[in-house]
Amino acid sequence: MIRLFLLFAVTIVFSQCNSKTEVDTLLINGTVYTIDSAFSKTEAVAVKDGKIVATGTTADLQKTFSAKEVIDLQGKFLYPGFIDAHAHFYRYGLGLRTADLTGTTSWNDCLNWLKKHAAEHSLQKGEWLIGRGWDQNDWEVKEFPVNDSLNQLFPDNPVLLTRVDGHAAVVNDPALQQAGISAQTKLTGGDIFIANGKPTGVLIDNAIDLVSAKIPAATAEQITEGLLAAQKNCFAAGLTSIVDCGLDYTDVLNIEKANNSGALKMRMYVMLSDAKKNYEAIFERGKIKTDRLNVHSFKVYGDGALGSRGACLLEPYADKPGHKGFLLSNPEHFDSVAALLYAKGFQMCTHAIGDSGNRTILNIYGKYLKETNDLRWRIEHAQVVNENDFNLFGKYSIVPSVQPTHATSDMYWAEQRLGPKRVKGAYAFNDLLKQNGWIPLGTDFPVEDIDPLKTFYAAVFRRDAKGWPEQGYQTENALSREATLRGMTIWAARSNFEEAEKGSIEKGKFADFVLLDNDLMTATFEQVLKTTVLKTICGGETVFSKN
Repeated sequence: MIRLFLLFAVTIVFSQCNSKTEVDTLLINGTVYTIDSAFSKTEAVAVKDGKIVATGTTADLQKTFSAKEVIDLQGKFLYPGFIDAHAHFYRYGLGLRTADLTGTTSWNDCLNWLKKHAAEHSLQKGEWLIGRGWDQNDWEVKEFPVNDSLNQLFPDNPVLLTRVDGHAAVVNDPALQQAGISAQTKLTGGDIFIANGKPTGVLIDNAIDLVSAKIPAATAEQITEGLLAAQKNCFAAGLTSIVDCGLDYTDVLNIEKANNSGALKMRMYVMLSDAKKNYEAIFERGKIKTDRLNVHSFKVYGDGALGSRGACLLEPYADKPGHKGFLLSNPEHFDSVAALLYAKGFQMCTHAIGDSGNRTILNIYGKYLKETNDLRWRIEHAQVVNENDFNLFGKYSIVPSVQPTHATSDMYWAEQRLGPKRVKGAYAFNDLLKQNGWIPLGTDFPVEDIDPLKTFYAAVFRRDAKGWPEQGYQTENALSREATLRGMTIWAARSNFEEAEKGSIEKGKFADFVLLDNDLMTATFEQVLKTTVLKTICGGETVFSKN
């Protein structure tokens, strides 16, 4: 009897020791910012099959779960994987093989970089030379260049050099000739600079499309390489989801193919471009929704950019009397798109920079939305808003999707464009936040750097990398640290109708995390810029590790 009792007791103890629930991964001993509704912190997370099964203290989770892998966070700081609410992932990837003119200090500096790029890539006669990233506002001579020297350097190669915001470009004469552009060319929503009876090579907005349409399409191999290169860089920056703004349906098929192969793991929310072929394709197929790919919105292009004076303003530019910029299409077109997308149940997302551009789109949205709603139609950038129009965001539940680094990139010259009164309605993130109580944040990369930590820095501190201005730029519109983290995670997910599956560290959601070596809730502005991404986890899989 004693033997039987002892055997029974040992069996009970053994079964209790093995009664723990098995999971794939336990992350322990960390400071975990869940970004839940209470903005609570915890210590540990349990993951199984790519999803979160529990959060809690290290002791409790180790008592409850056994794991194939245990990751000791060593007191470091775990956040939900960052979500970029407005970017150009696909184009960024393809652009990694073109000449990078970001940070050039003069037109001559651009030319020197182009010569170096052409030599390194053995540019052949007739081959296109593509570059992007220049900004004349960073030059000592802050004027658009002419293409004379570009013609001399590359007489046998068409050249297209796009400004950092994508709304202006310089091209050489071979490129103009291929596009059929002359001093007599007329178009809507764009501009061709003319001097001495001939184009100077400077093109604004829709005029650029006349040239870019002549560039040979990327090969399947180049597309795949670009997607994977973009993914690698984004994972290293702590990004696990990207909103890609303005793709063709054929681009979506390329993304889908890379998803199906298992190579592309980045979660993508894609806005299709405003084009007939895209409407026809997606309406025939229907909305696309998988764990990695979500397509049920359209990107519409309202006006141009402030830096190239293409943003549509209610009153003339302060530094260009008589010029108000322009809409890229007639208001009737935006109205027809709104009617179509409202009827089809698709999300409408419209680029609007100037106060006139924003007012036009806000009023057209209001015609169909009529009152508060949960359709989450978005205005991308919402960069300059008239003081009488802020309330329209709240009245019609319109989502302002903003990019904080635009404020710190443009602050040096924005007042020159807008004047001291009107500039107060620019980059007004806190005023926009008040309208609906939430705001998604992005970068617009490659217009800006892909680094989401720079988004946090710009939103909270409103300074440049050197700490200027010391008191911050228009700090009445800085965002709190909590609001900024929400904007980079749960609110970004919400803007895509995905808040039930990502954006916070809660049971049932995707196991998407980023581990940092600094606490963003307490770090100084110097510390934020020095913060390192230690690890990025997407769907429970470590996709980037600093070590």
